Order: sequence, then C-alpha cells, then structure tokens
Amino acid sequence: MRTVEYTRQGEAVQVLTLREERHRPTPGVGEVLVRMLVRPIHPGDLVGVEGLPGQPEQQSGARTPGVEGMGVVESVGADVRTLRPGQRVAVFPAPGTWSDFVVVPADLAVPVPAEVSDETAALMLVNPLTLCMLYRAIEKALRGQTGPVLQTAAGSSIGRLVSAAAVRHDLQLINLVRSTSGAEKVRTLYPSQPVIATCDDDWQGQVRRHAGEPGVHVVLDCVGGAMTQDLAELLADGGTLISYGHLSSGTTPFEALPLMARELTVRGVSILHWMSRTPRERAEDVAFAQDLAQSTPDLLDVAASYDLADFKPAIEHARRPAKSGTVLLTTPQTADSGNEAA
Repeated sequence: MRTVEYTRQGEAVQVLTLREERHRPTPGVGEVLVRMLVRPIHPGDLVGVEGLPGQPEQQSGARTPGVEGMGVVESVGADVRTLRPGQRVAVFPAPGTWSDFVVVPADLAVPVPAEVSDETAALMLVNPLTLCMLYRAIEKALRGQTGPVLQTAAGSSIGRLVSAAAVRHDLQLINLVRSTSGAEKVRTLYPSQPVIATCDDDWQGQVRRHAGEPGVHVVLDCVGGAMTQDLAELLADGGTLISYGHLSSGTTPFEALPLMARELTVRGVSILHWMSRTPRERAEDVAFAQDLAQSTPDLLDVAASYDLADFKPAIEHARRPAKSGTVLLTTPQTADSGNEAA
C-alpha cells in the first residue's frame, strides 16, 4: 500500500514523501475500506501541508494529505448495510485520501451514479458542496437585495461553478481574473458577466464602473493576502467580504480594513465546517452534487492526471497560473500496491 505523508510542515514538494506498507487498514463498525483510484489536488490540501502565516504548527506525527476522492469499496465493517464490496463511491470528508486505501464512515461514502466517470466522481463533492456553502453565505450577505457580487479567481474550478450558478439564479456577478488571456477564457464561457483582469492598472476603476454606485455588496474572495485591502475598498458601506481561500502571498493587517467606519463585515467560509449541517441538509447538498456531476460534468473539468507516486510534478502542475481544471492523482484499478491479492 502506497501512502504520501509528511512529518513536518513546509514546502509540499520538499516535505512530502512516498511510503510503502505491507498491511492495509481494517474497517471498524459502521466503516468501509475504500481502494482509492482517483483523488484531486485541492489548494486546501497544500495549505494543510504548508500552513498559513500566523497559524500554529500542526502536531507532530506522520500525516497524509487529501480529504476527497473516488474509489471502490474493498470491504465493509460490521453493521454496514448500504454499501457492498466492488461498489464505486466518492468520499468526503475522508482525511488521508492520498493513499491507496482509506477507511471512512459508511455514511460519508457516496455511491457514484453509473453514468458518471471516475474522474468526475473524484471531483463530485468538495467543490459542489463548497458552492452550496458560498451561495448560502452570499444570500445571507445580500439580505434580499440584488446588488452586484464581485468574485476573485473566476477562472478557477469553484469560480466557474459560481459563474454557472449566477447565470441560473440571475445573480449580478463581476468576475476578476489574473491575466488578459484568462479574462478571454471566462468571457467565452459566461459572456453576460463582466470580466476584469487584475493585471490592468485600472482594474479597480473598471469594477466601480460595472458595479455603479455605491459599489459591490459582496466580495467572494479566495485569493486573500495583500489584495484584501483593495477588495475592501470596492465594497459598499455595510458590505460583506466572504473569504474562503488564501491563494496569494502576503498578508493584510486586520486593522488596515475600514471595518468600523464603513460597517463592513468579514466572514470566513470553509468546507471543513460542512459536517456541522444537519444530516437532512447534508443529504440535500449531496443530492445537488450528484445531480451536477450527471448533468454538467464539464463544470468539473480535469487539467491532468498523474500516478500517486508522481505527486511532486502533479503539485507543480496544480500550481501553474494558467492551469484550467483540477489535477488528479491516480492509482491503477488492477494495482495491488504491495499487498497480496484480496
């Protein structure tokens, strides 16, 4: 069994190593053992390995990245009635998916519809569920208003999901991307939405012209860093900045934001808190994710696939600025990864 792991935080390609084990884990009561076949490289996976400025170092001990992926049920523990060996499943949250095998609670292994490919299934949960959480946060921040929403990294996987949802729900969305070439790509996909490249010297002025007075009501930001202050300046008084990522370097001091003078709100959204929703609410979100994977799989596009052992070039690919789609780590379905045949 192959496992990618790290024992200290640091640059991912430097601290991650591949380890071989002879024995597979064993599922307990209410759990299933999943032979992982495909797992994505999400920005959050790398943040977990490298940490964020100002955050304490994780506790010592070997840890394996990854919280999502697709695989096949290898065996089931006692009291598992809903799943069977050989069944394709998508898993989340399942810490440690950058391994050939992972044990997860049976209720967190979602059956994959027959018409959904393995690659799409590997991306079926985290980003669509994040979309659900972001959209609820936007609705709460708008408080029934119809003002413009500004989103950063519009060309990212989640950015495309937000844009598609905005078209469907008639949300007034303004998109930010890094480059002029990226702006052209997003305009082609969503011609009704303004797209602005932050490489332009007057990008803030362009946002103001599209937003009108008094400004944008909500900023949906996964870039963070030094850009946060610029984004806060674009908010209307009483507006909300929703932060759900940290793709940029640098930081913005909290006291540099005009929170009190302009009554701004800063809110964080993390997929890691999705489990706090009720079982019924989670079931509704998962049903939405399954339907999206079946109806619009092109929204869950893949940039490239690498074998699990090639995680270093895969990480480098995942960080390319012009990348479109998500980079996947795969395990051949027939591979036994150092174990005797089941």
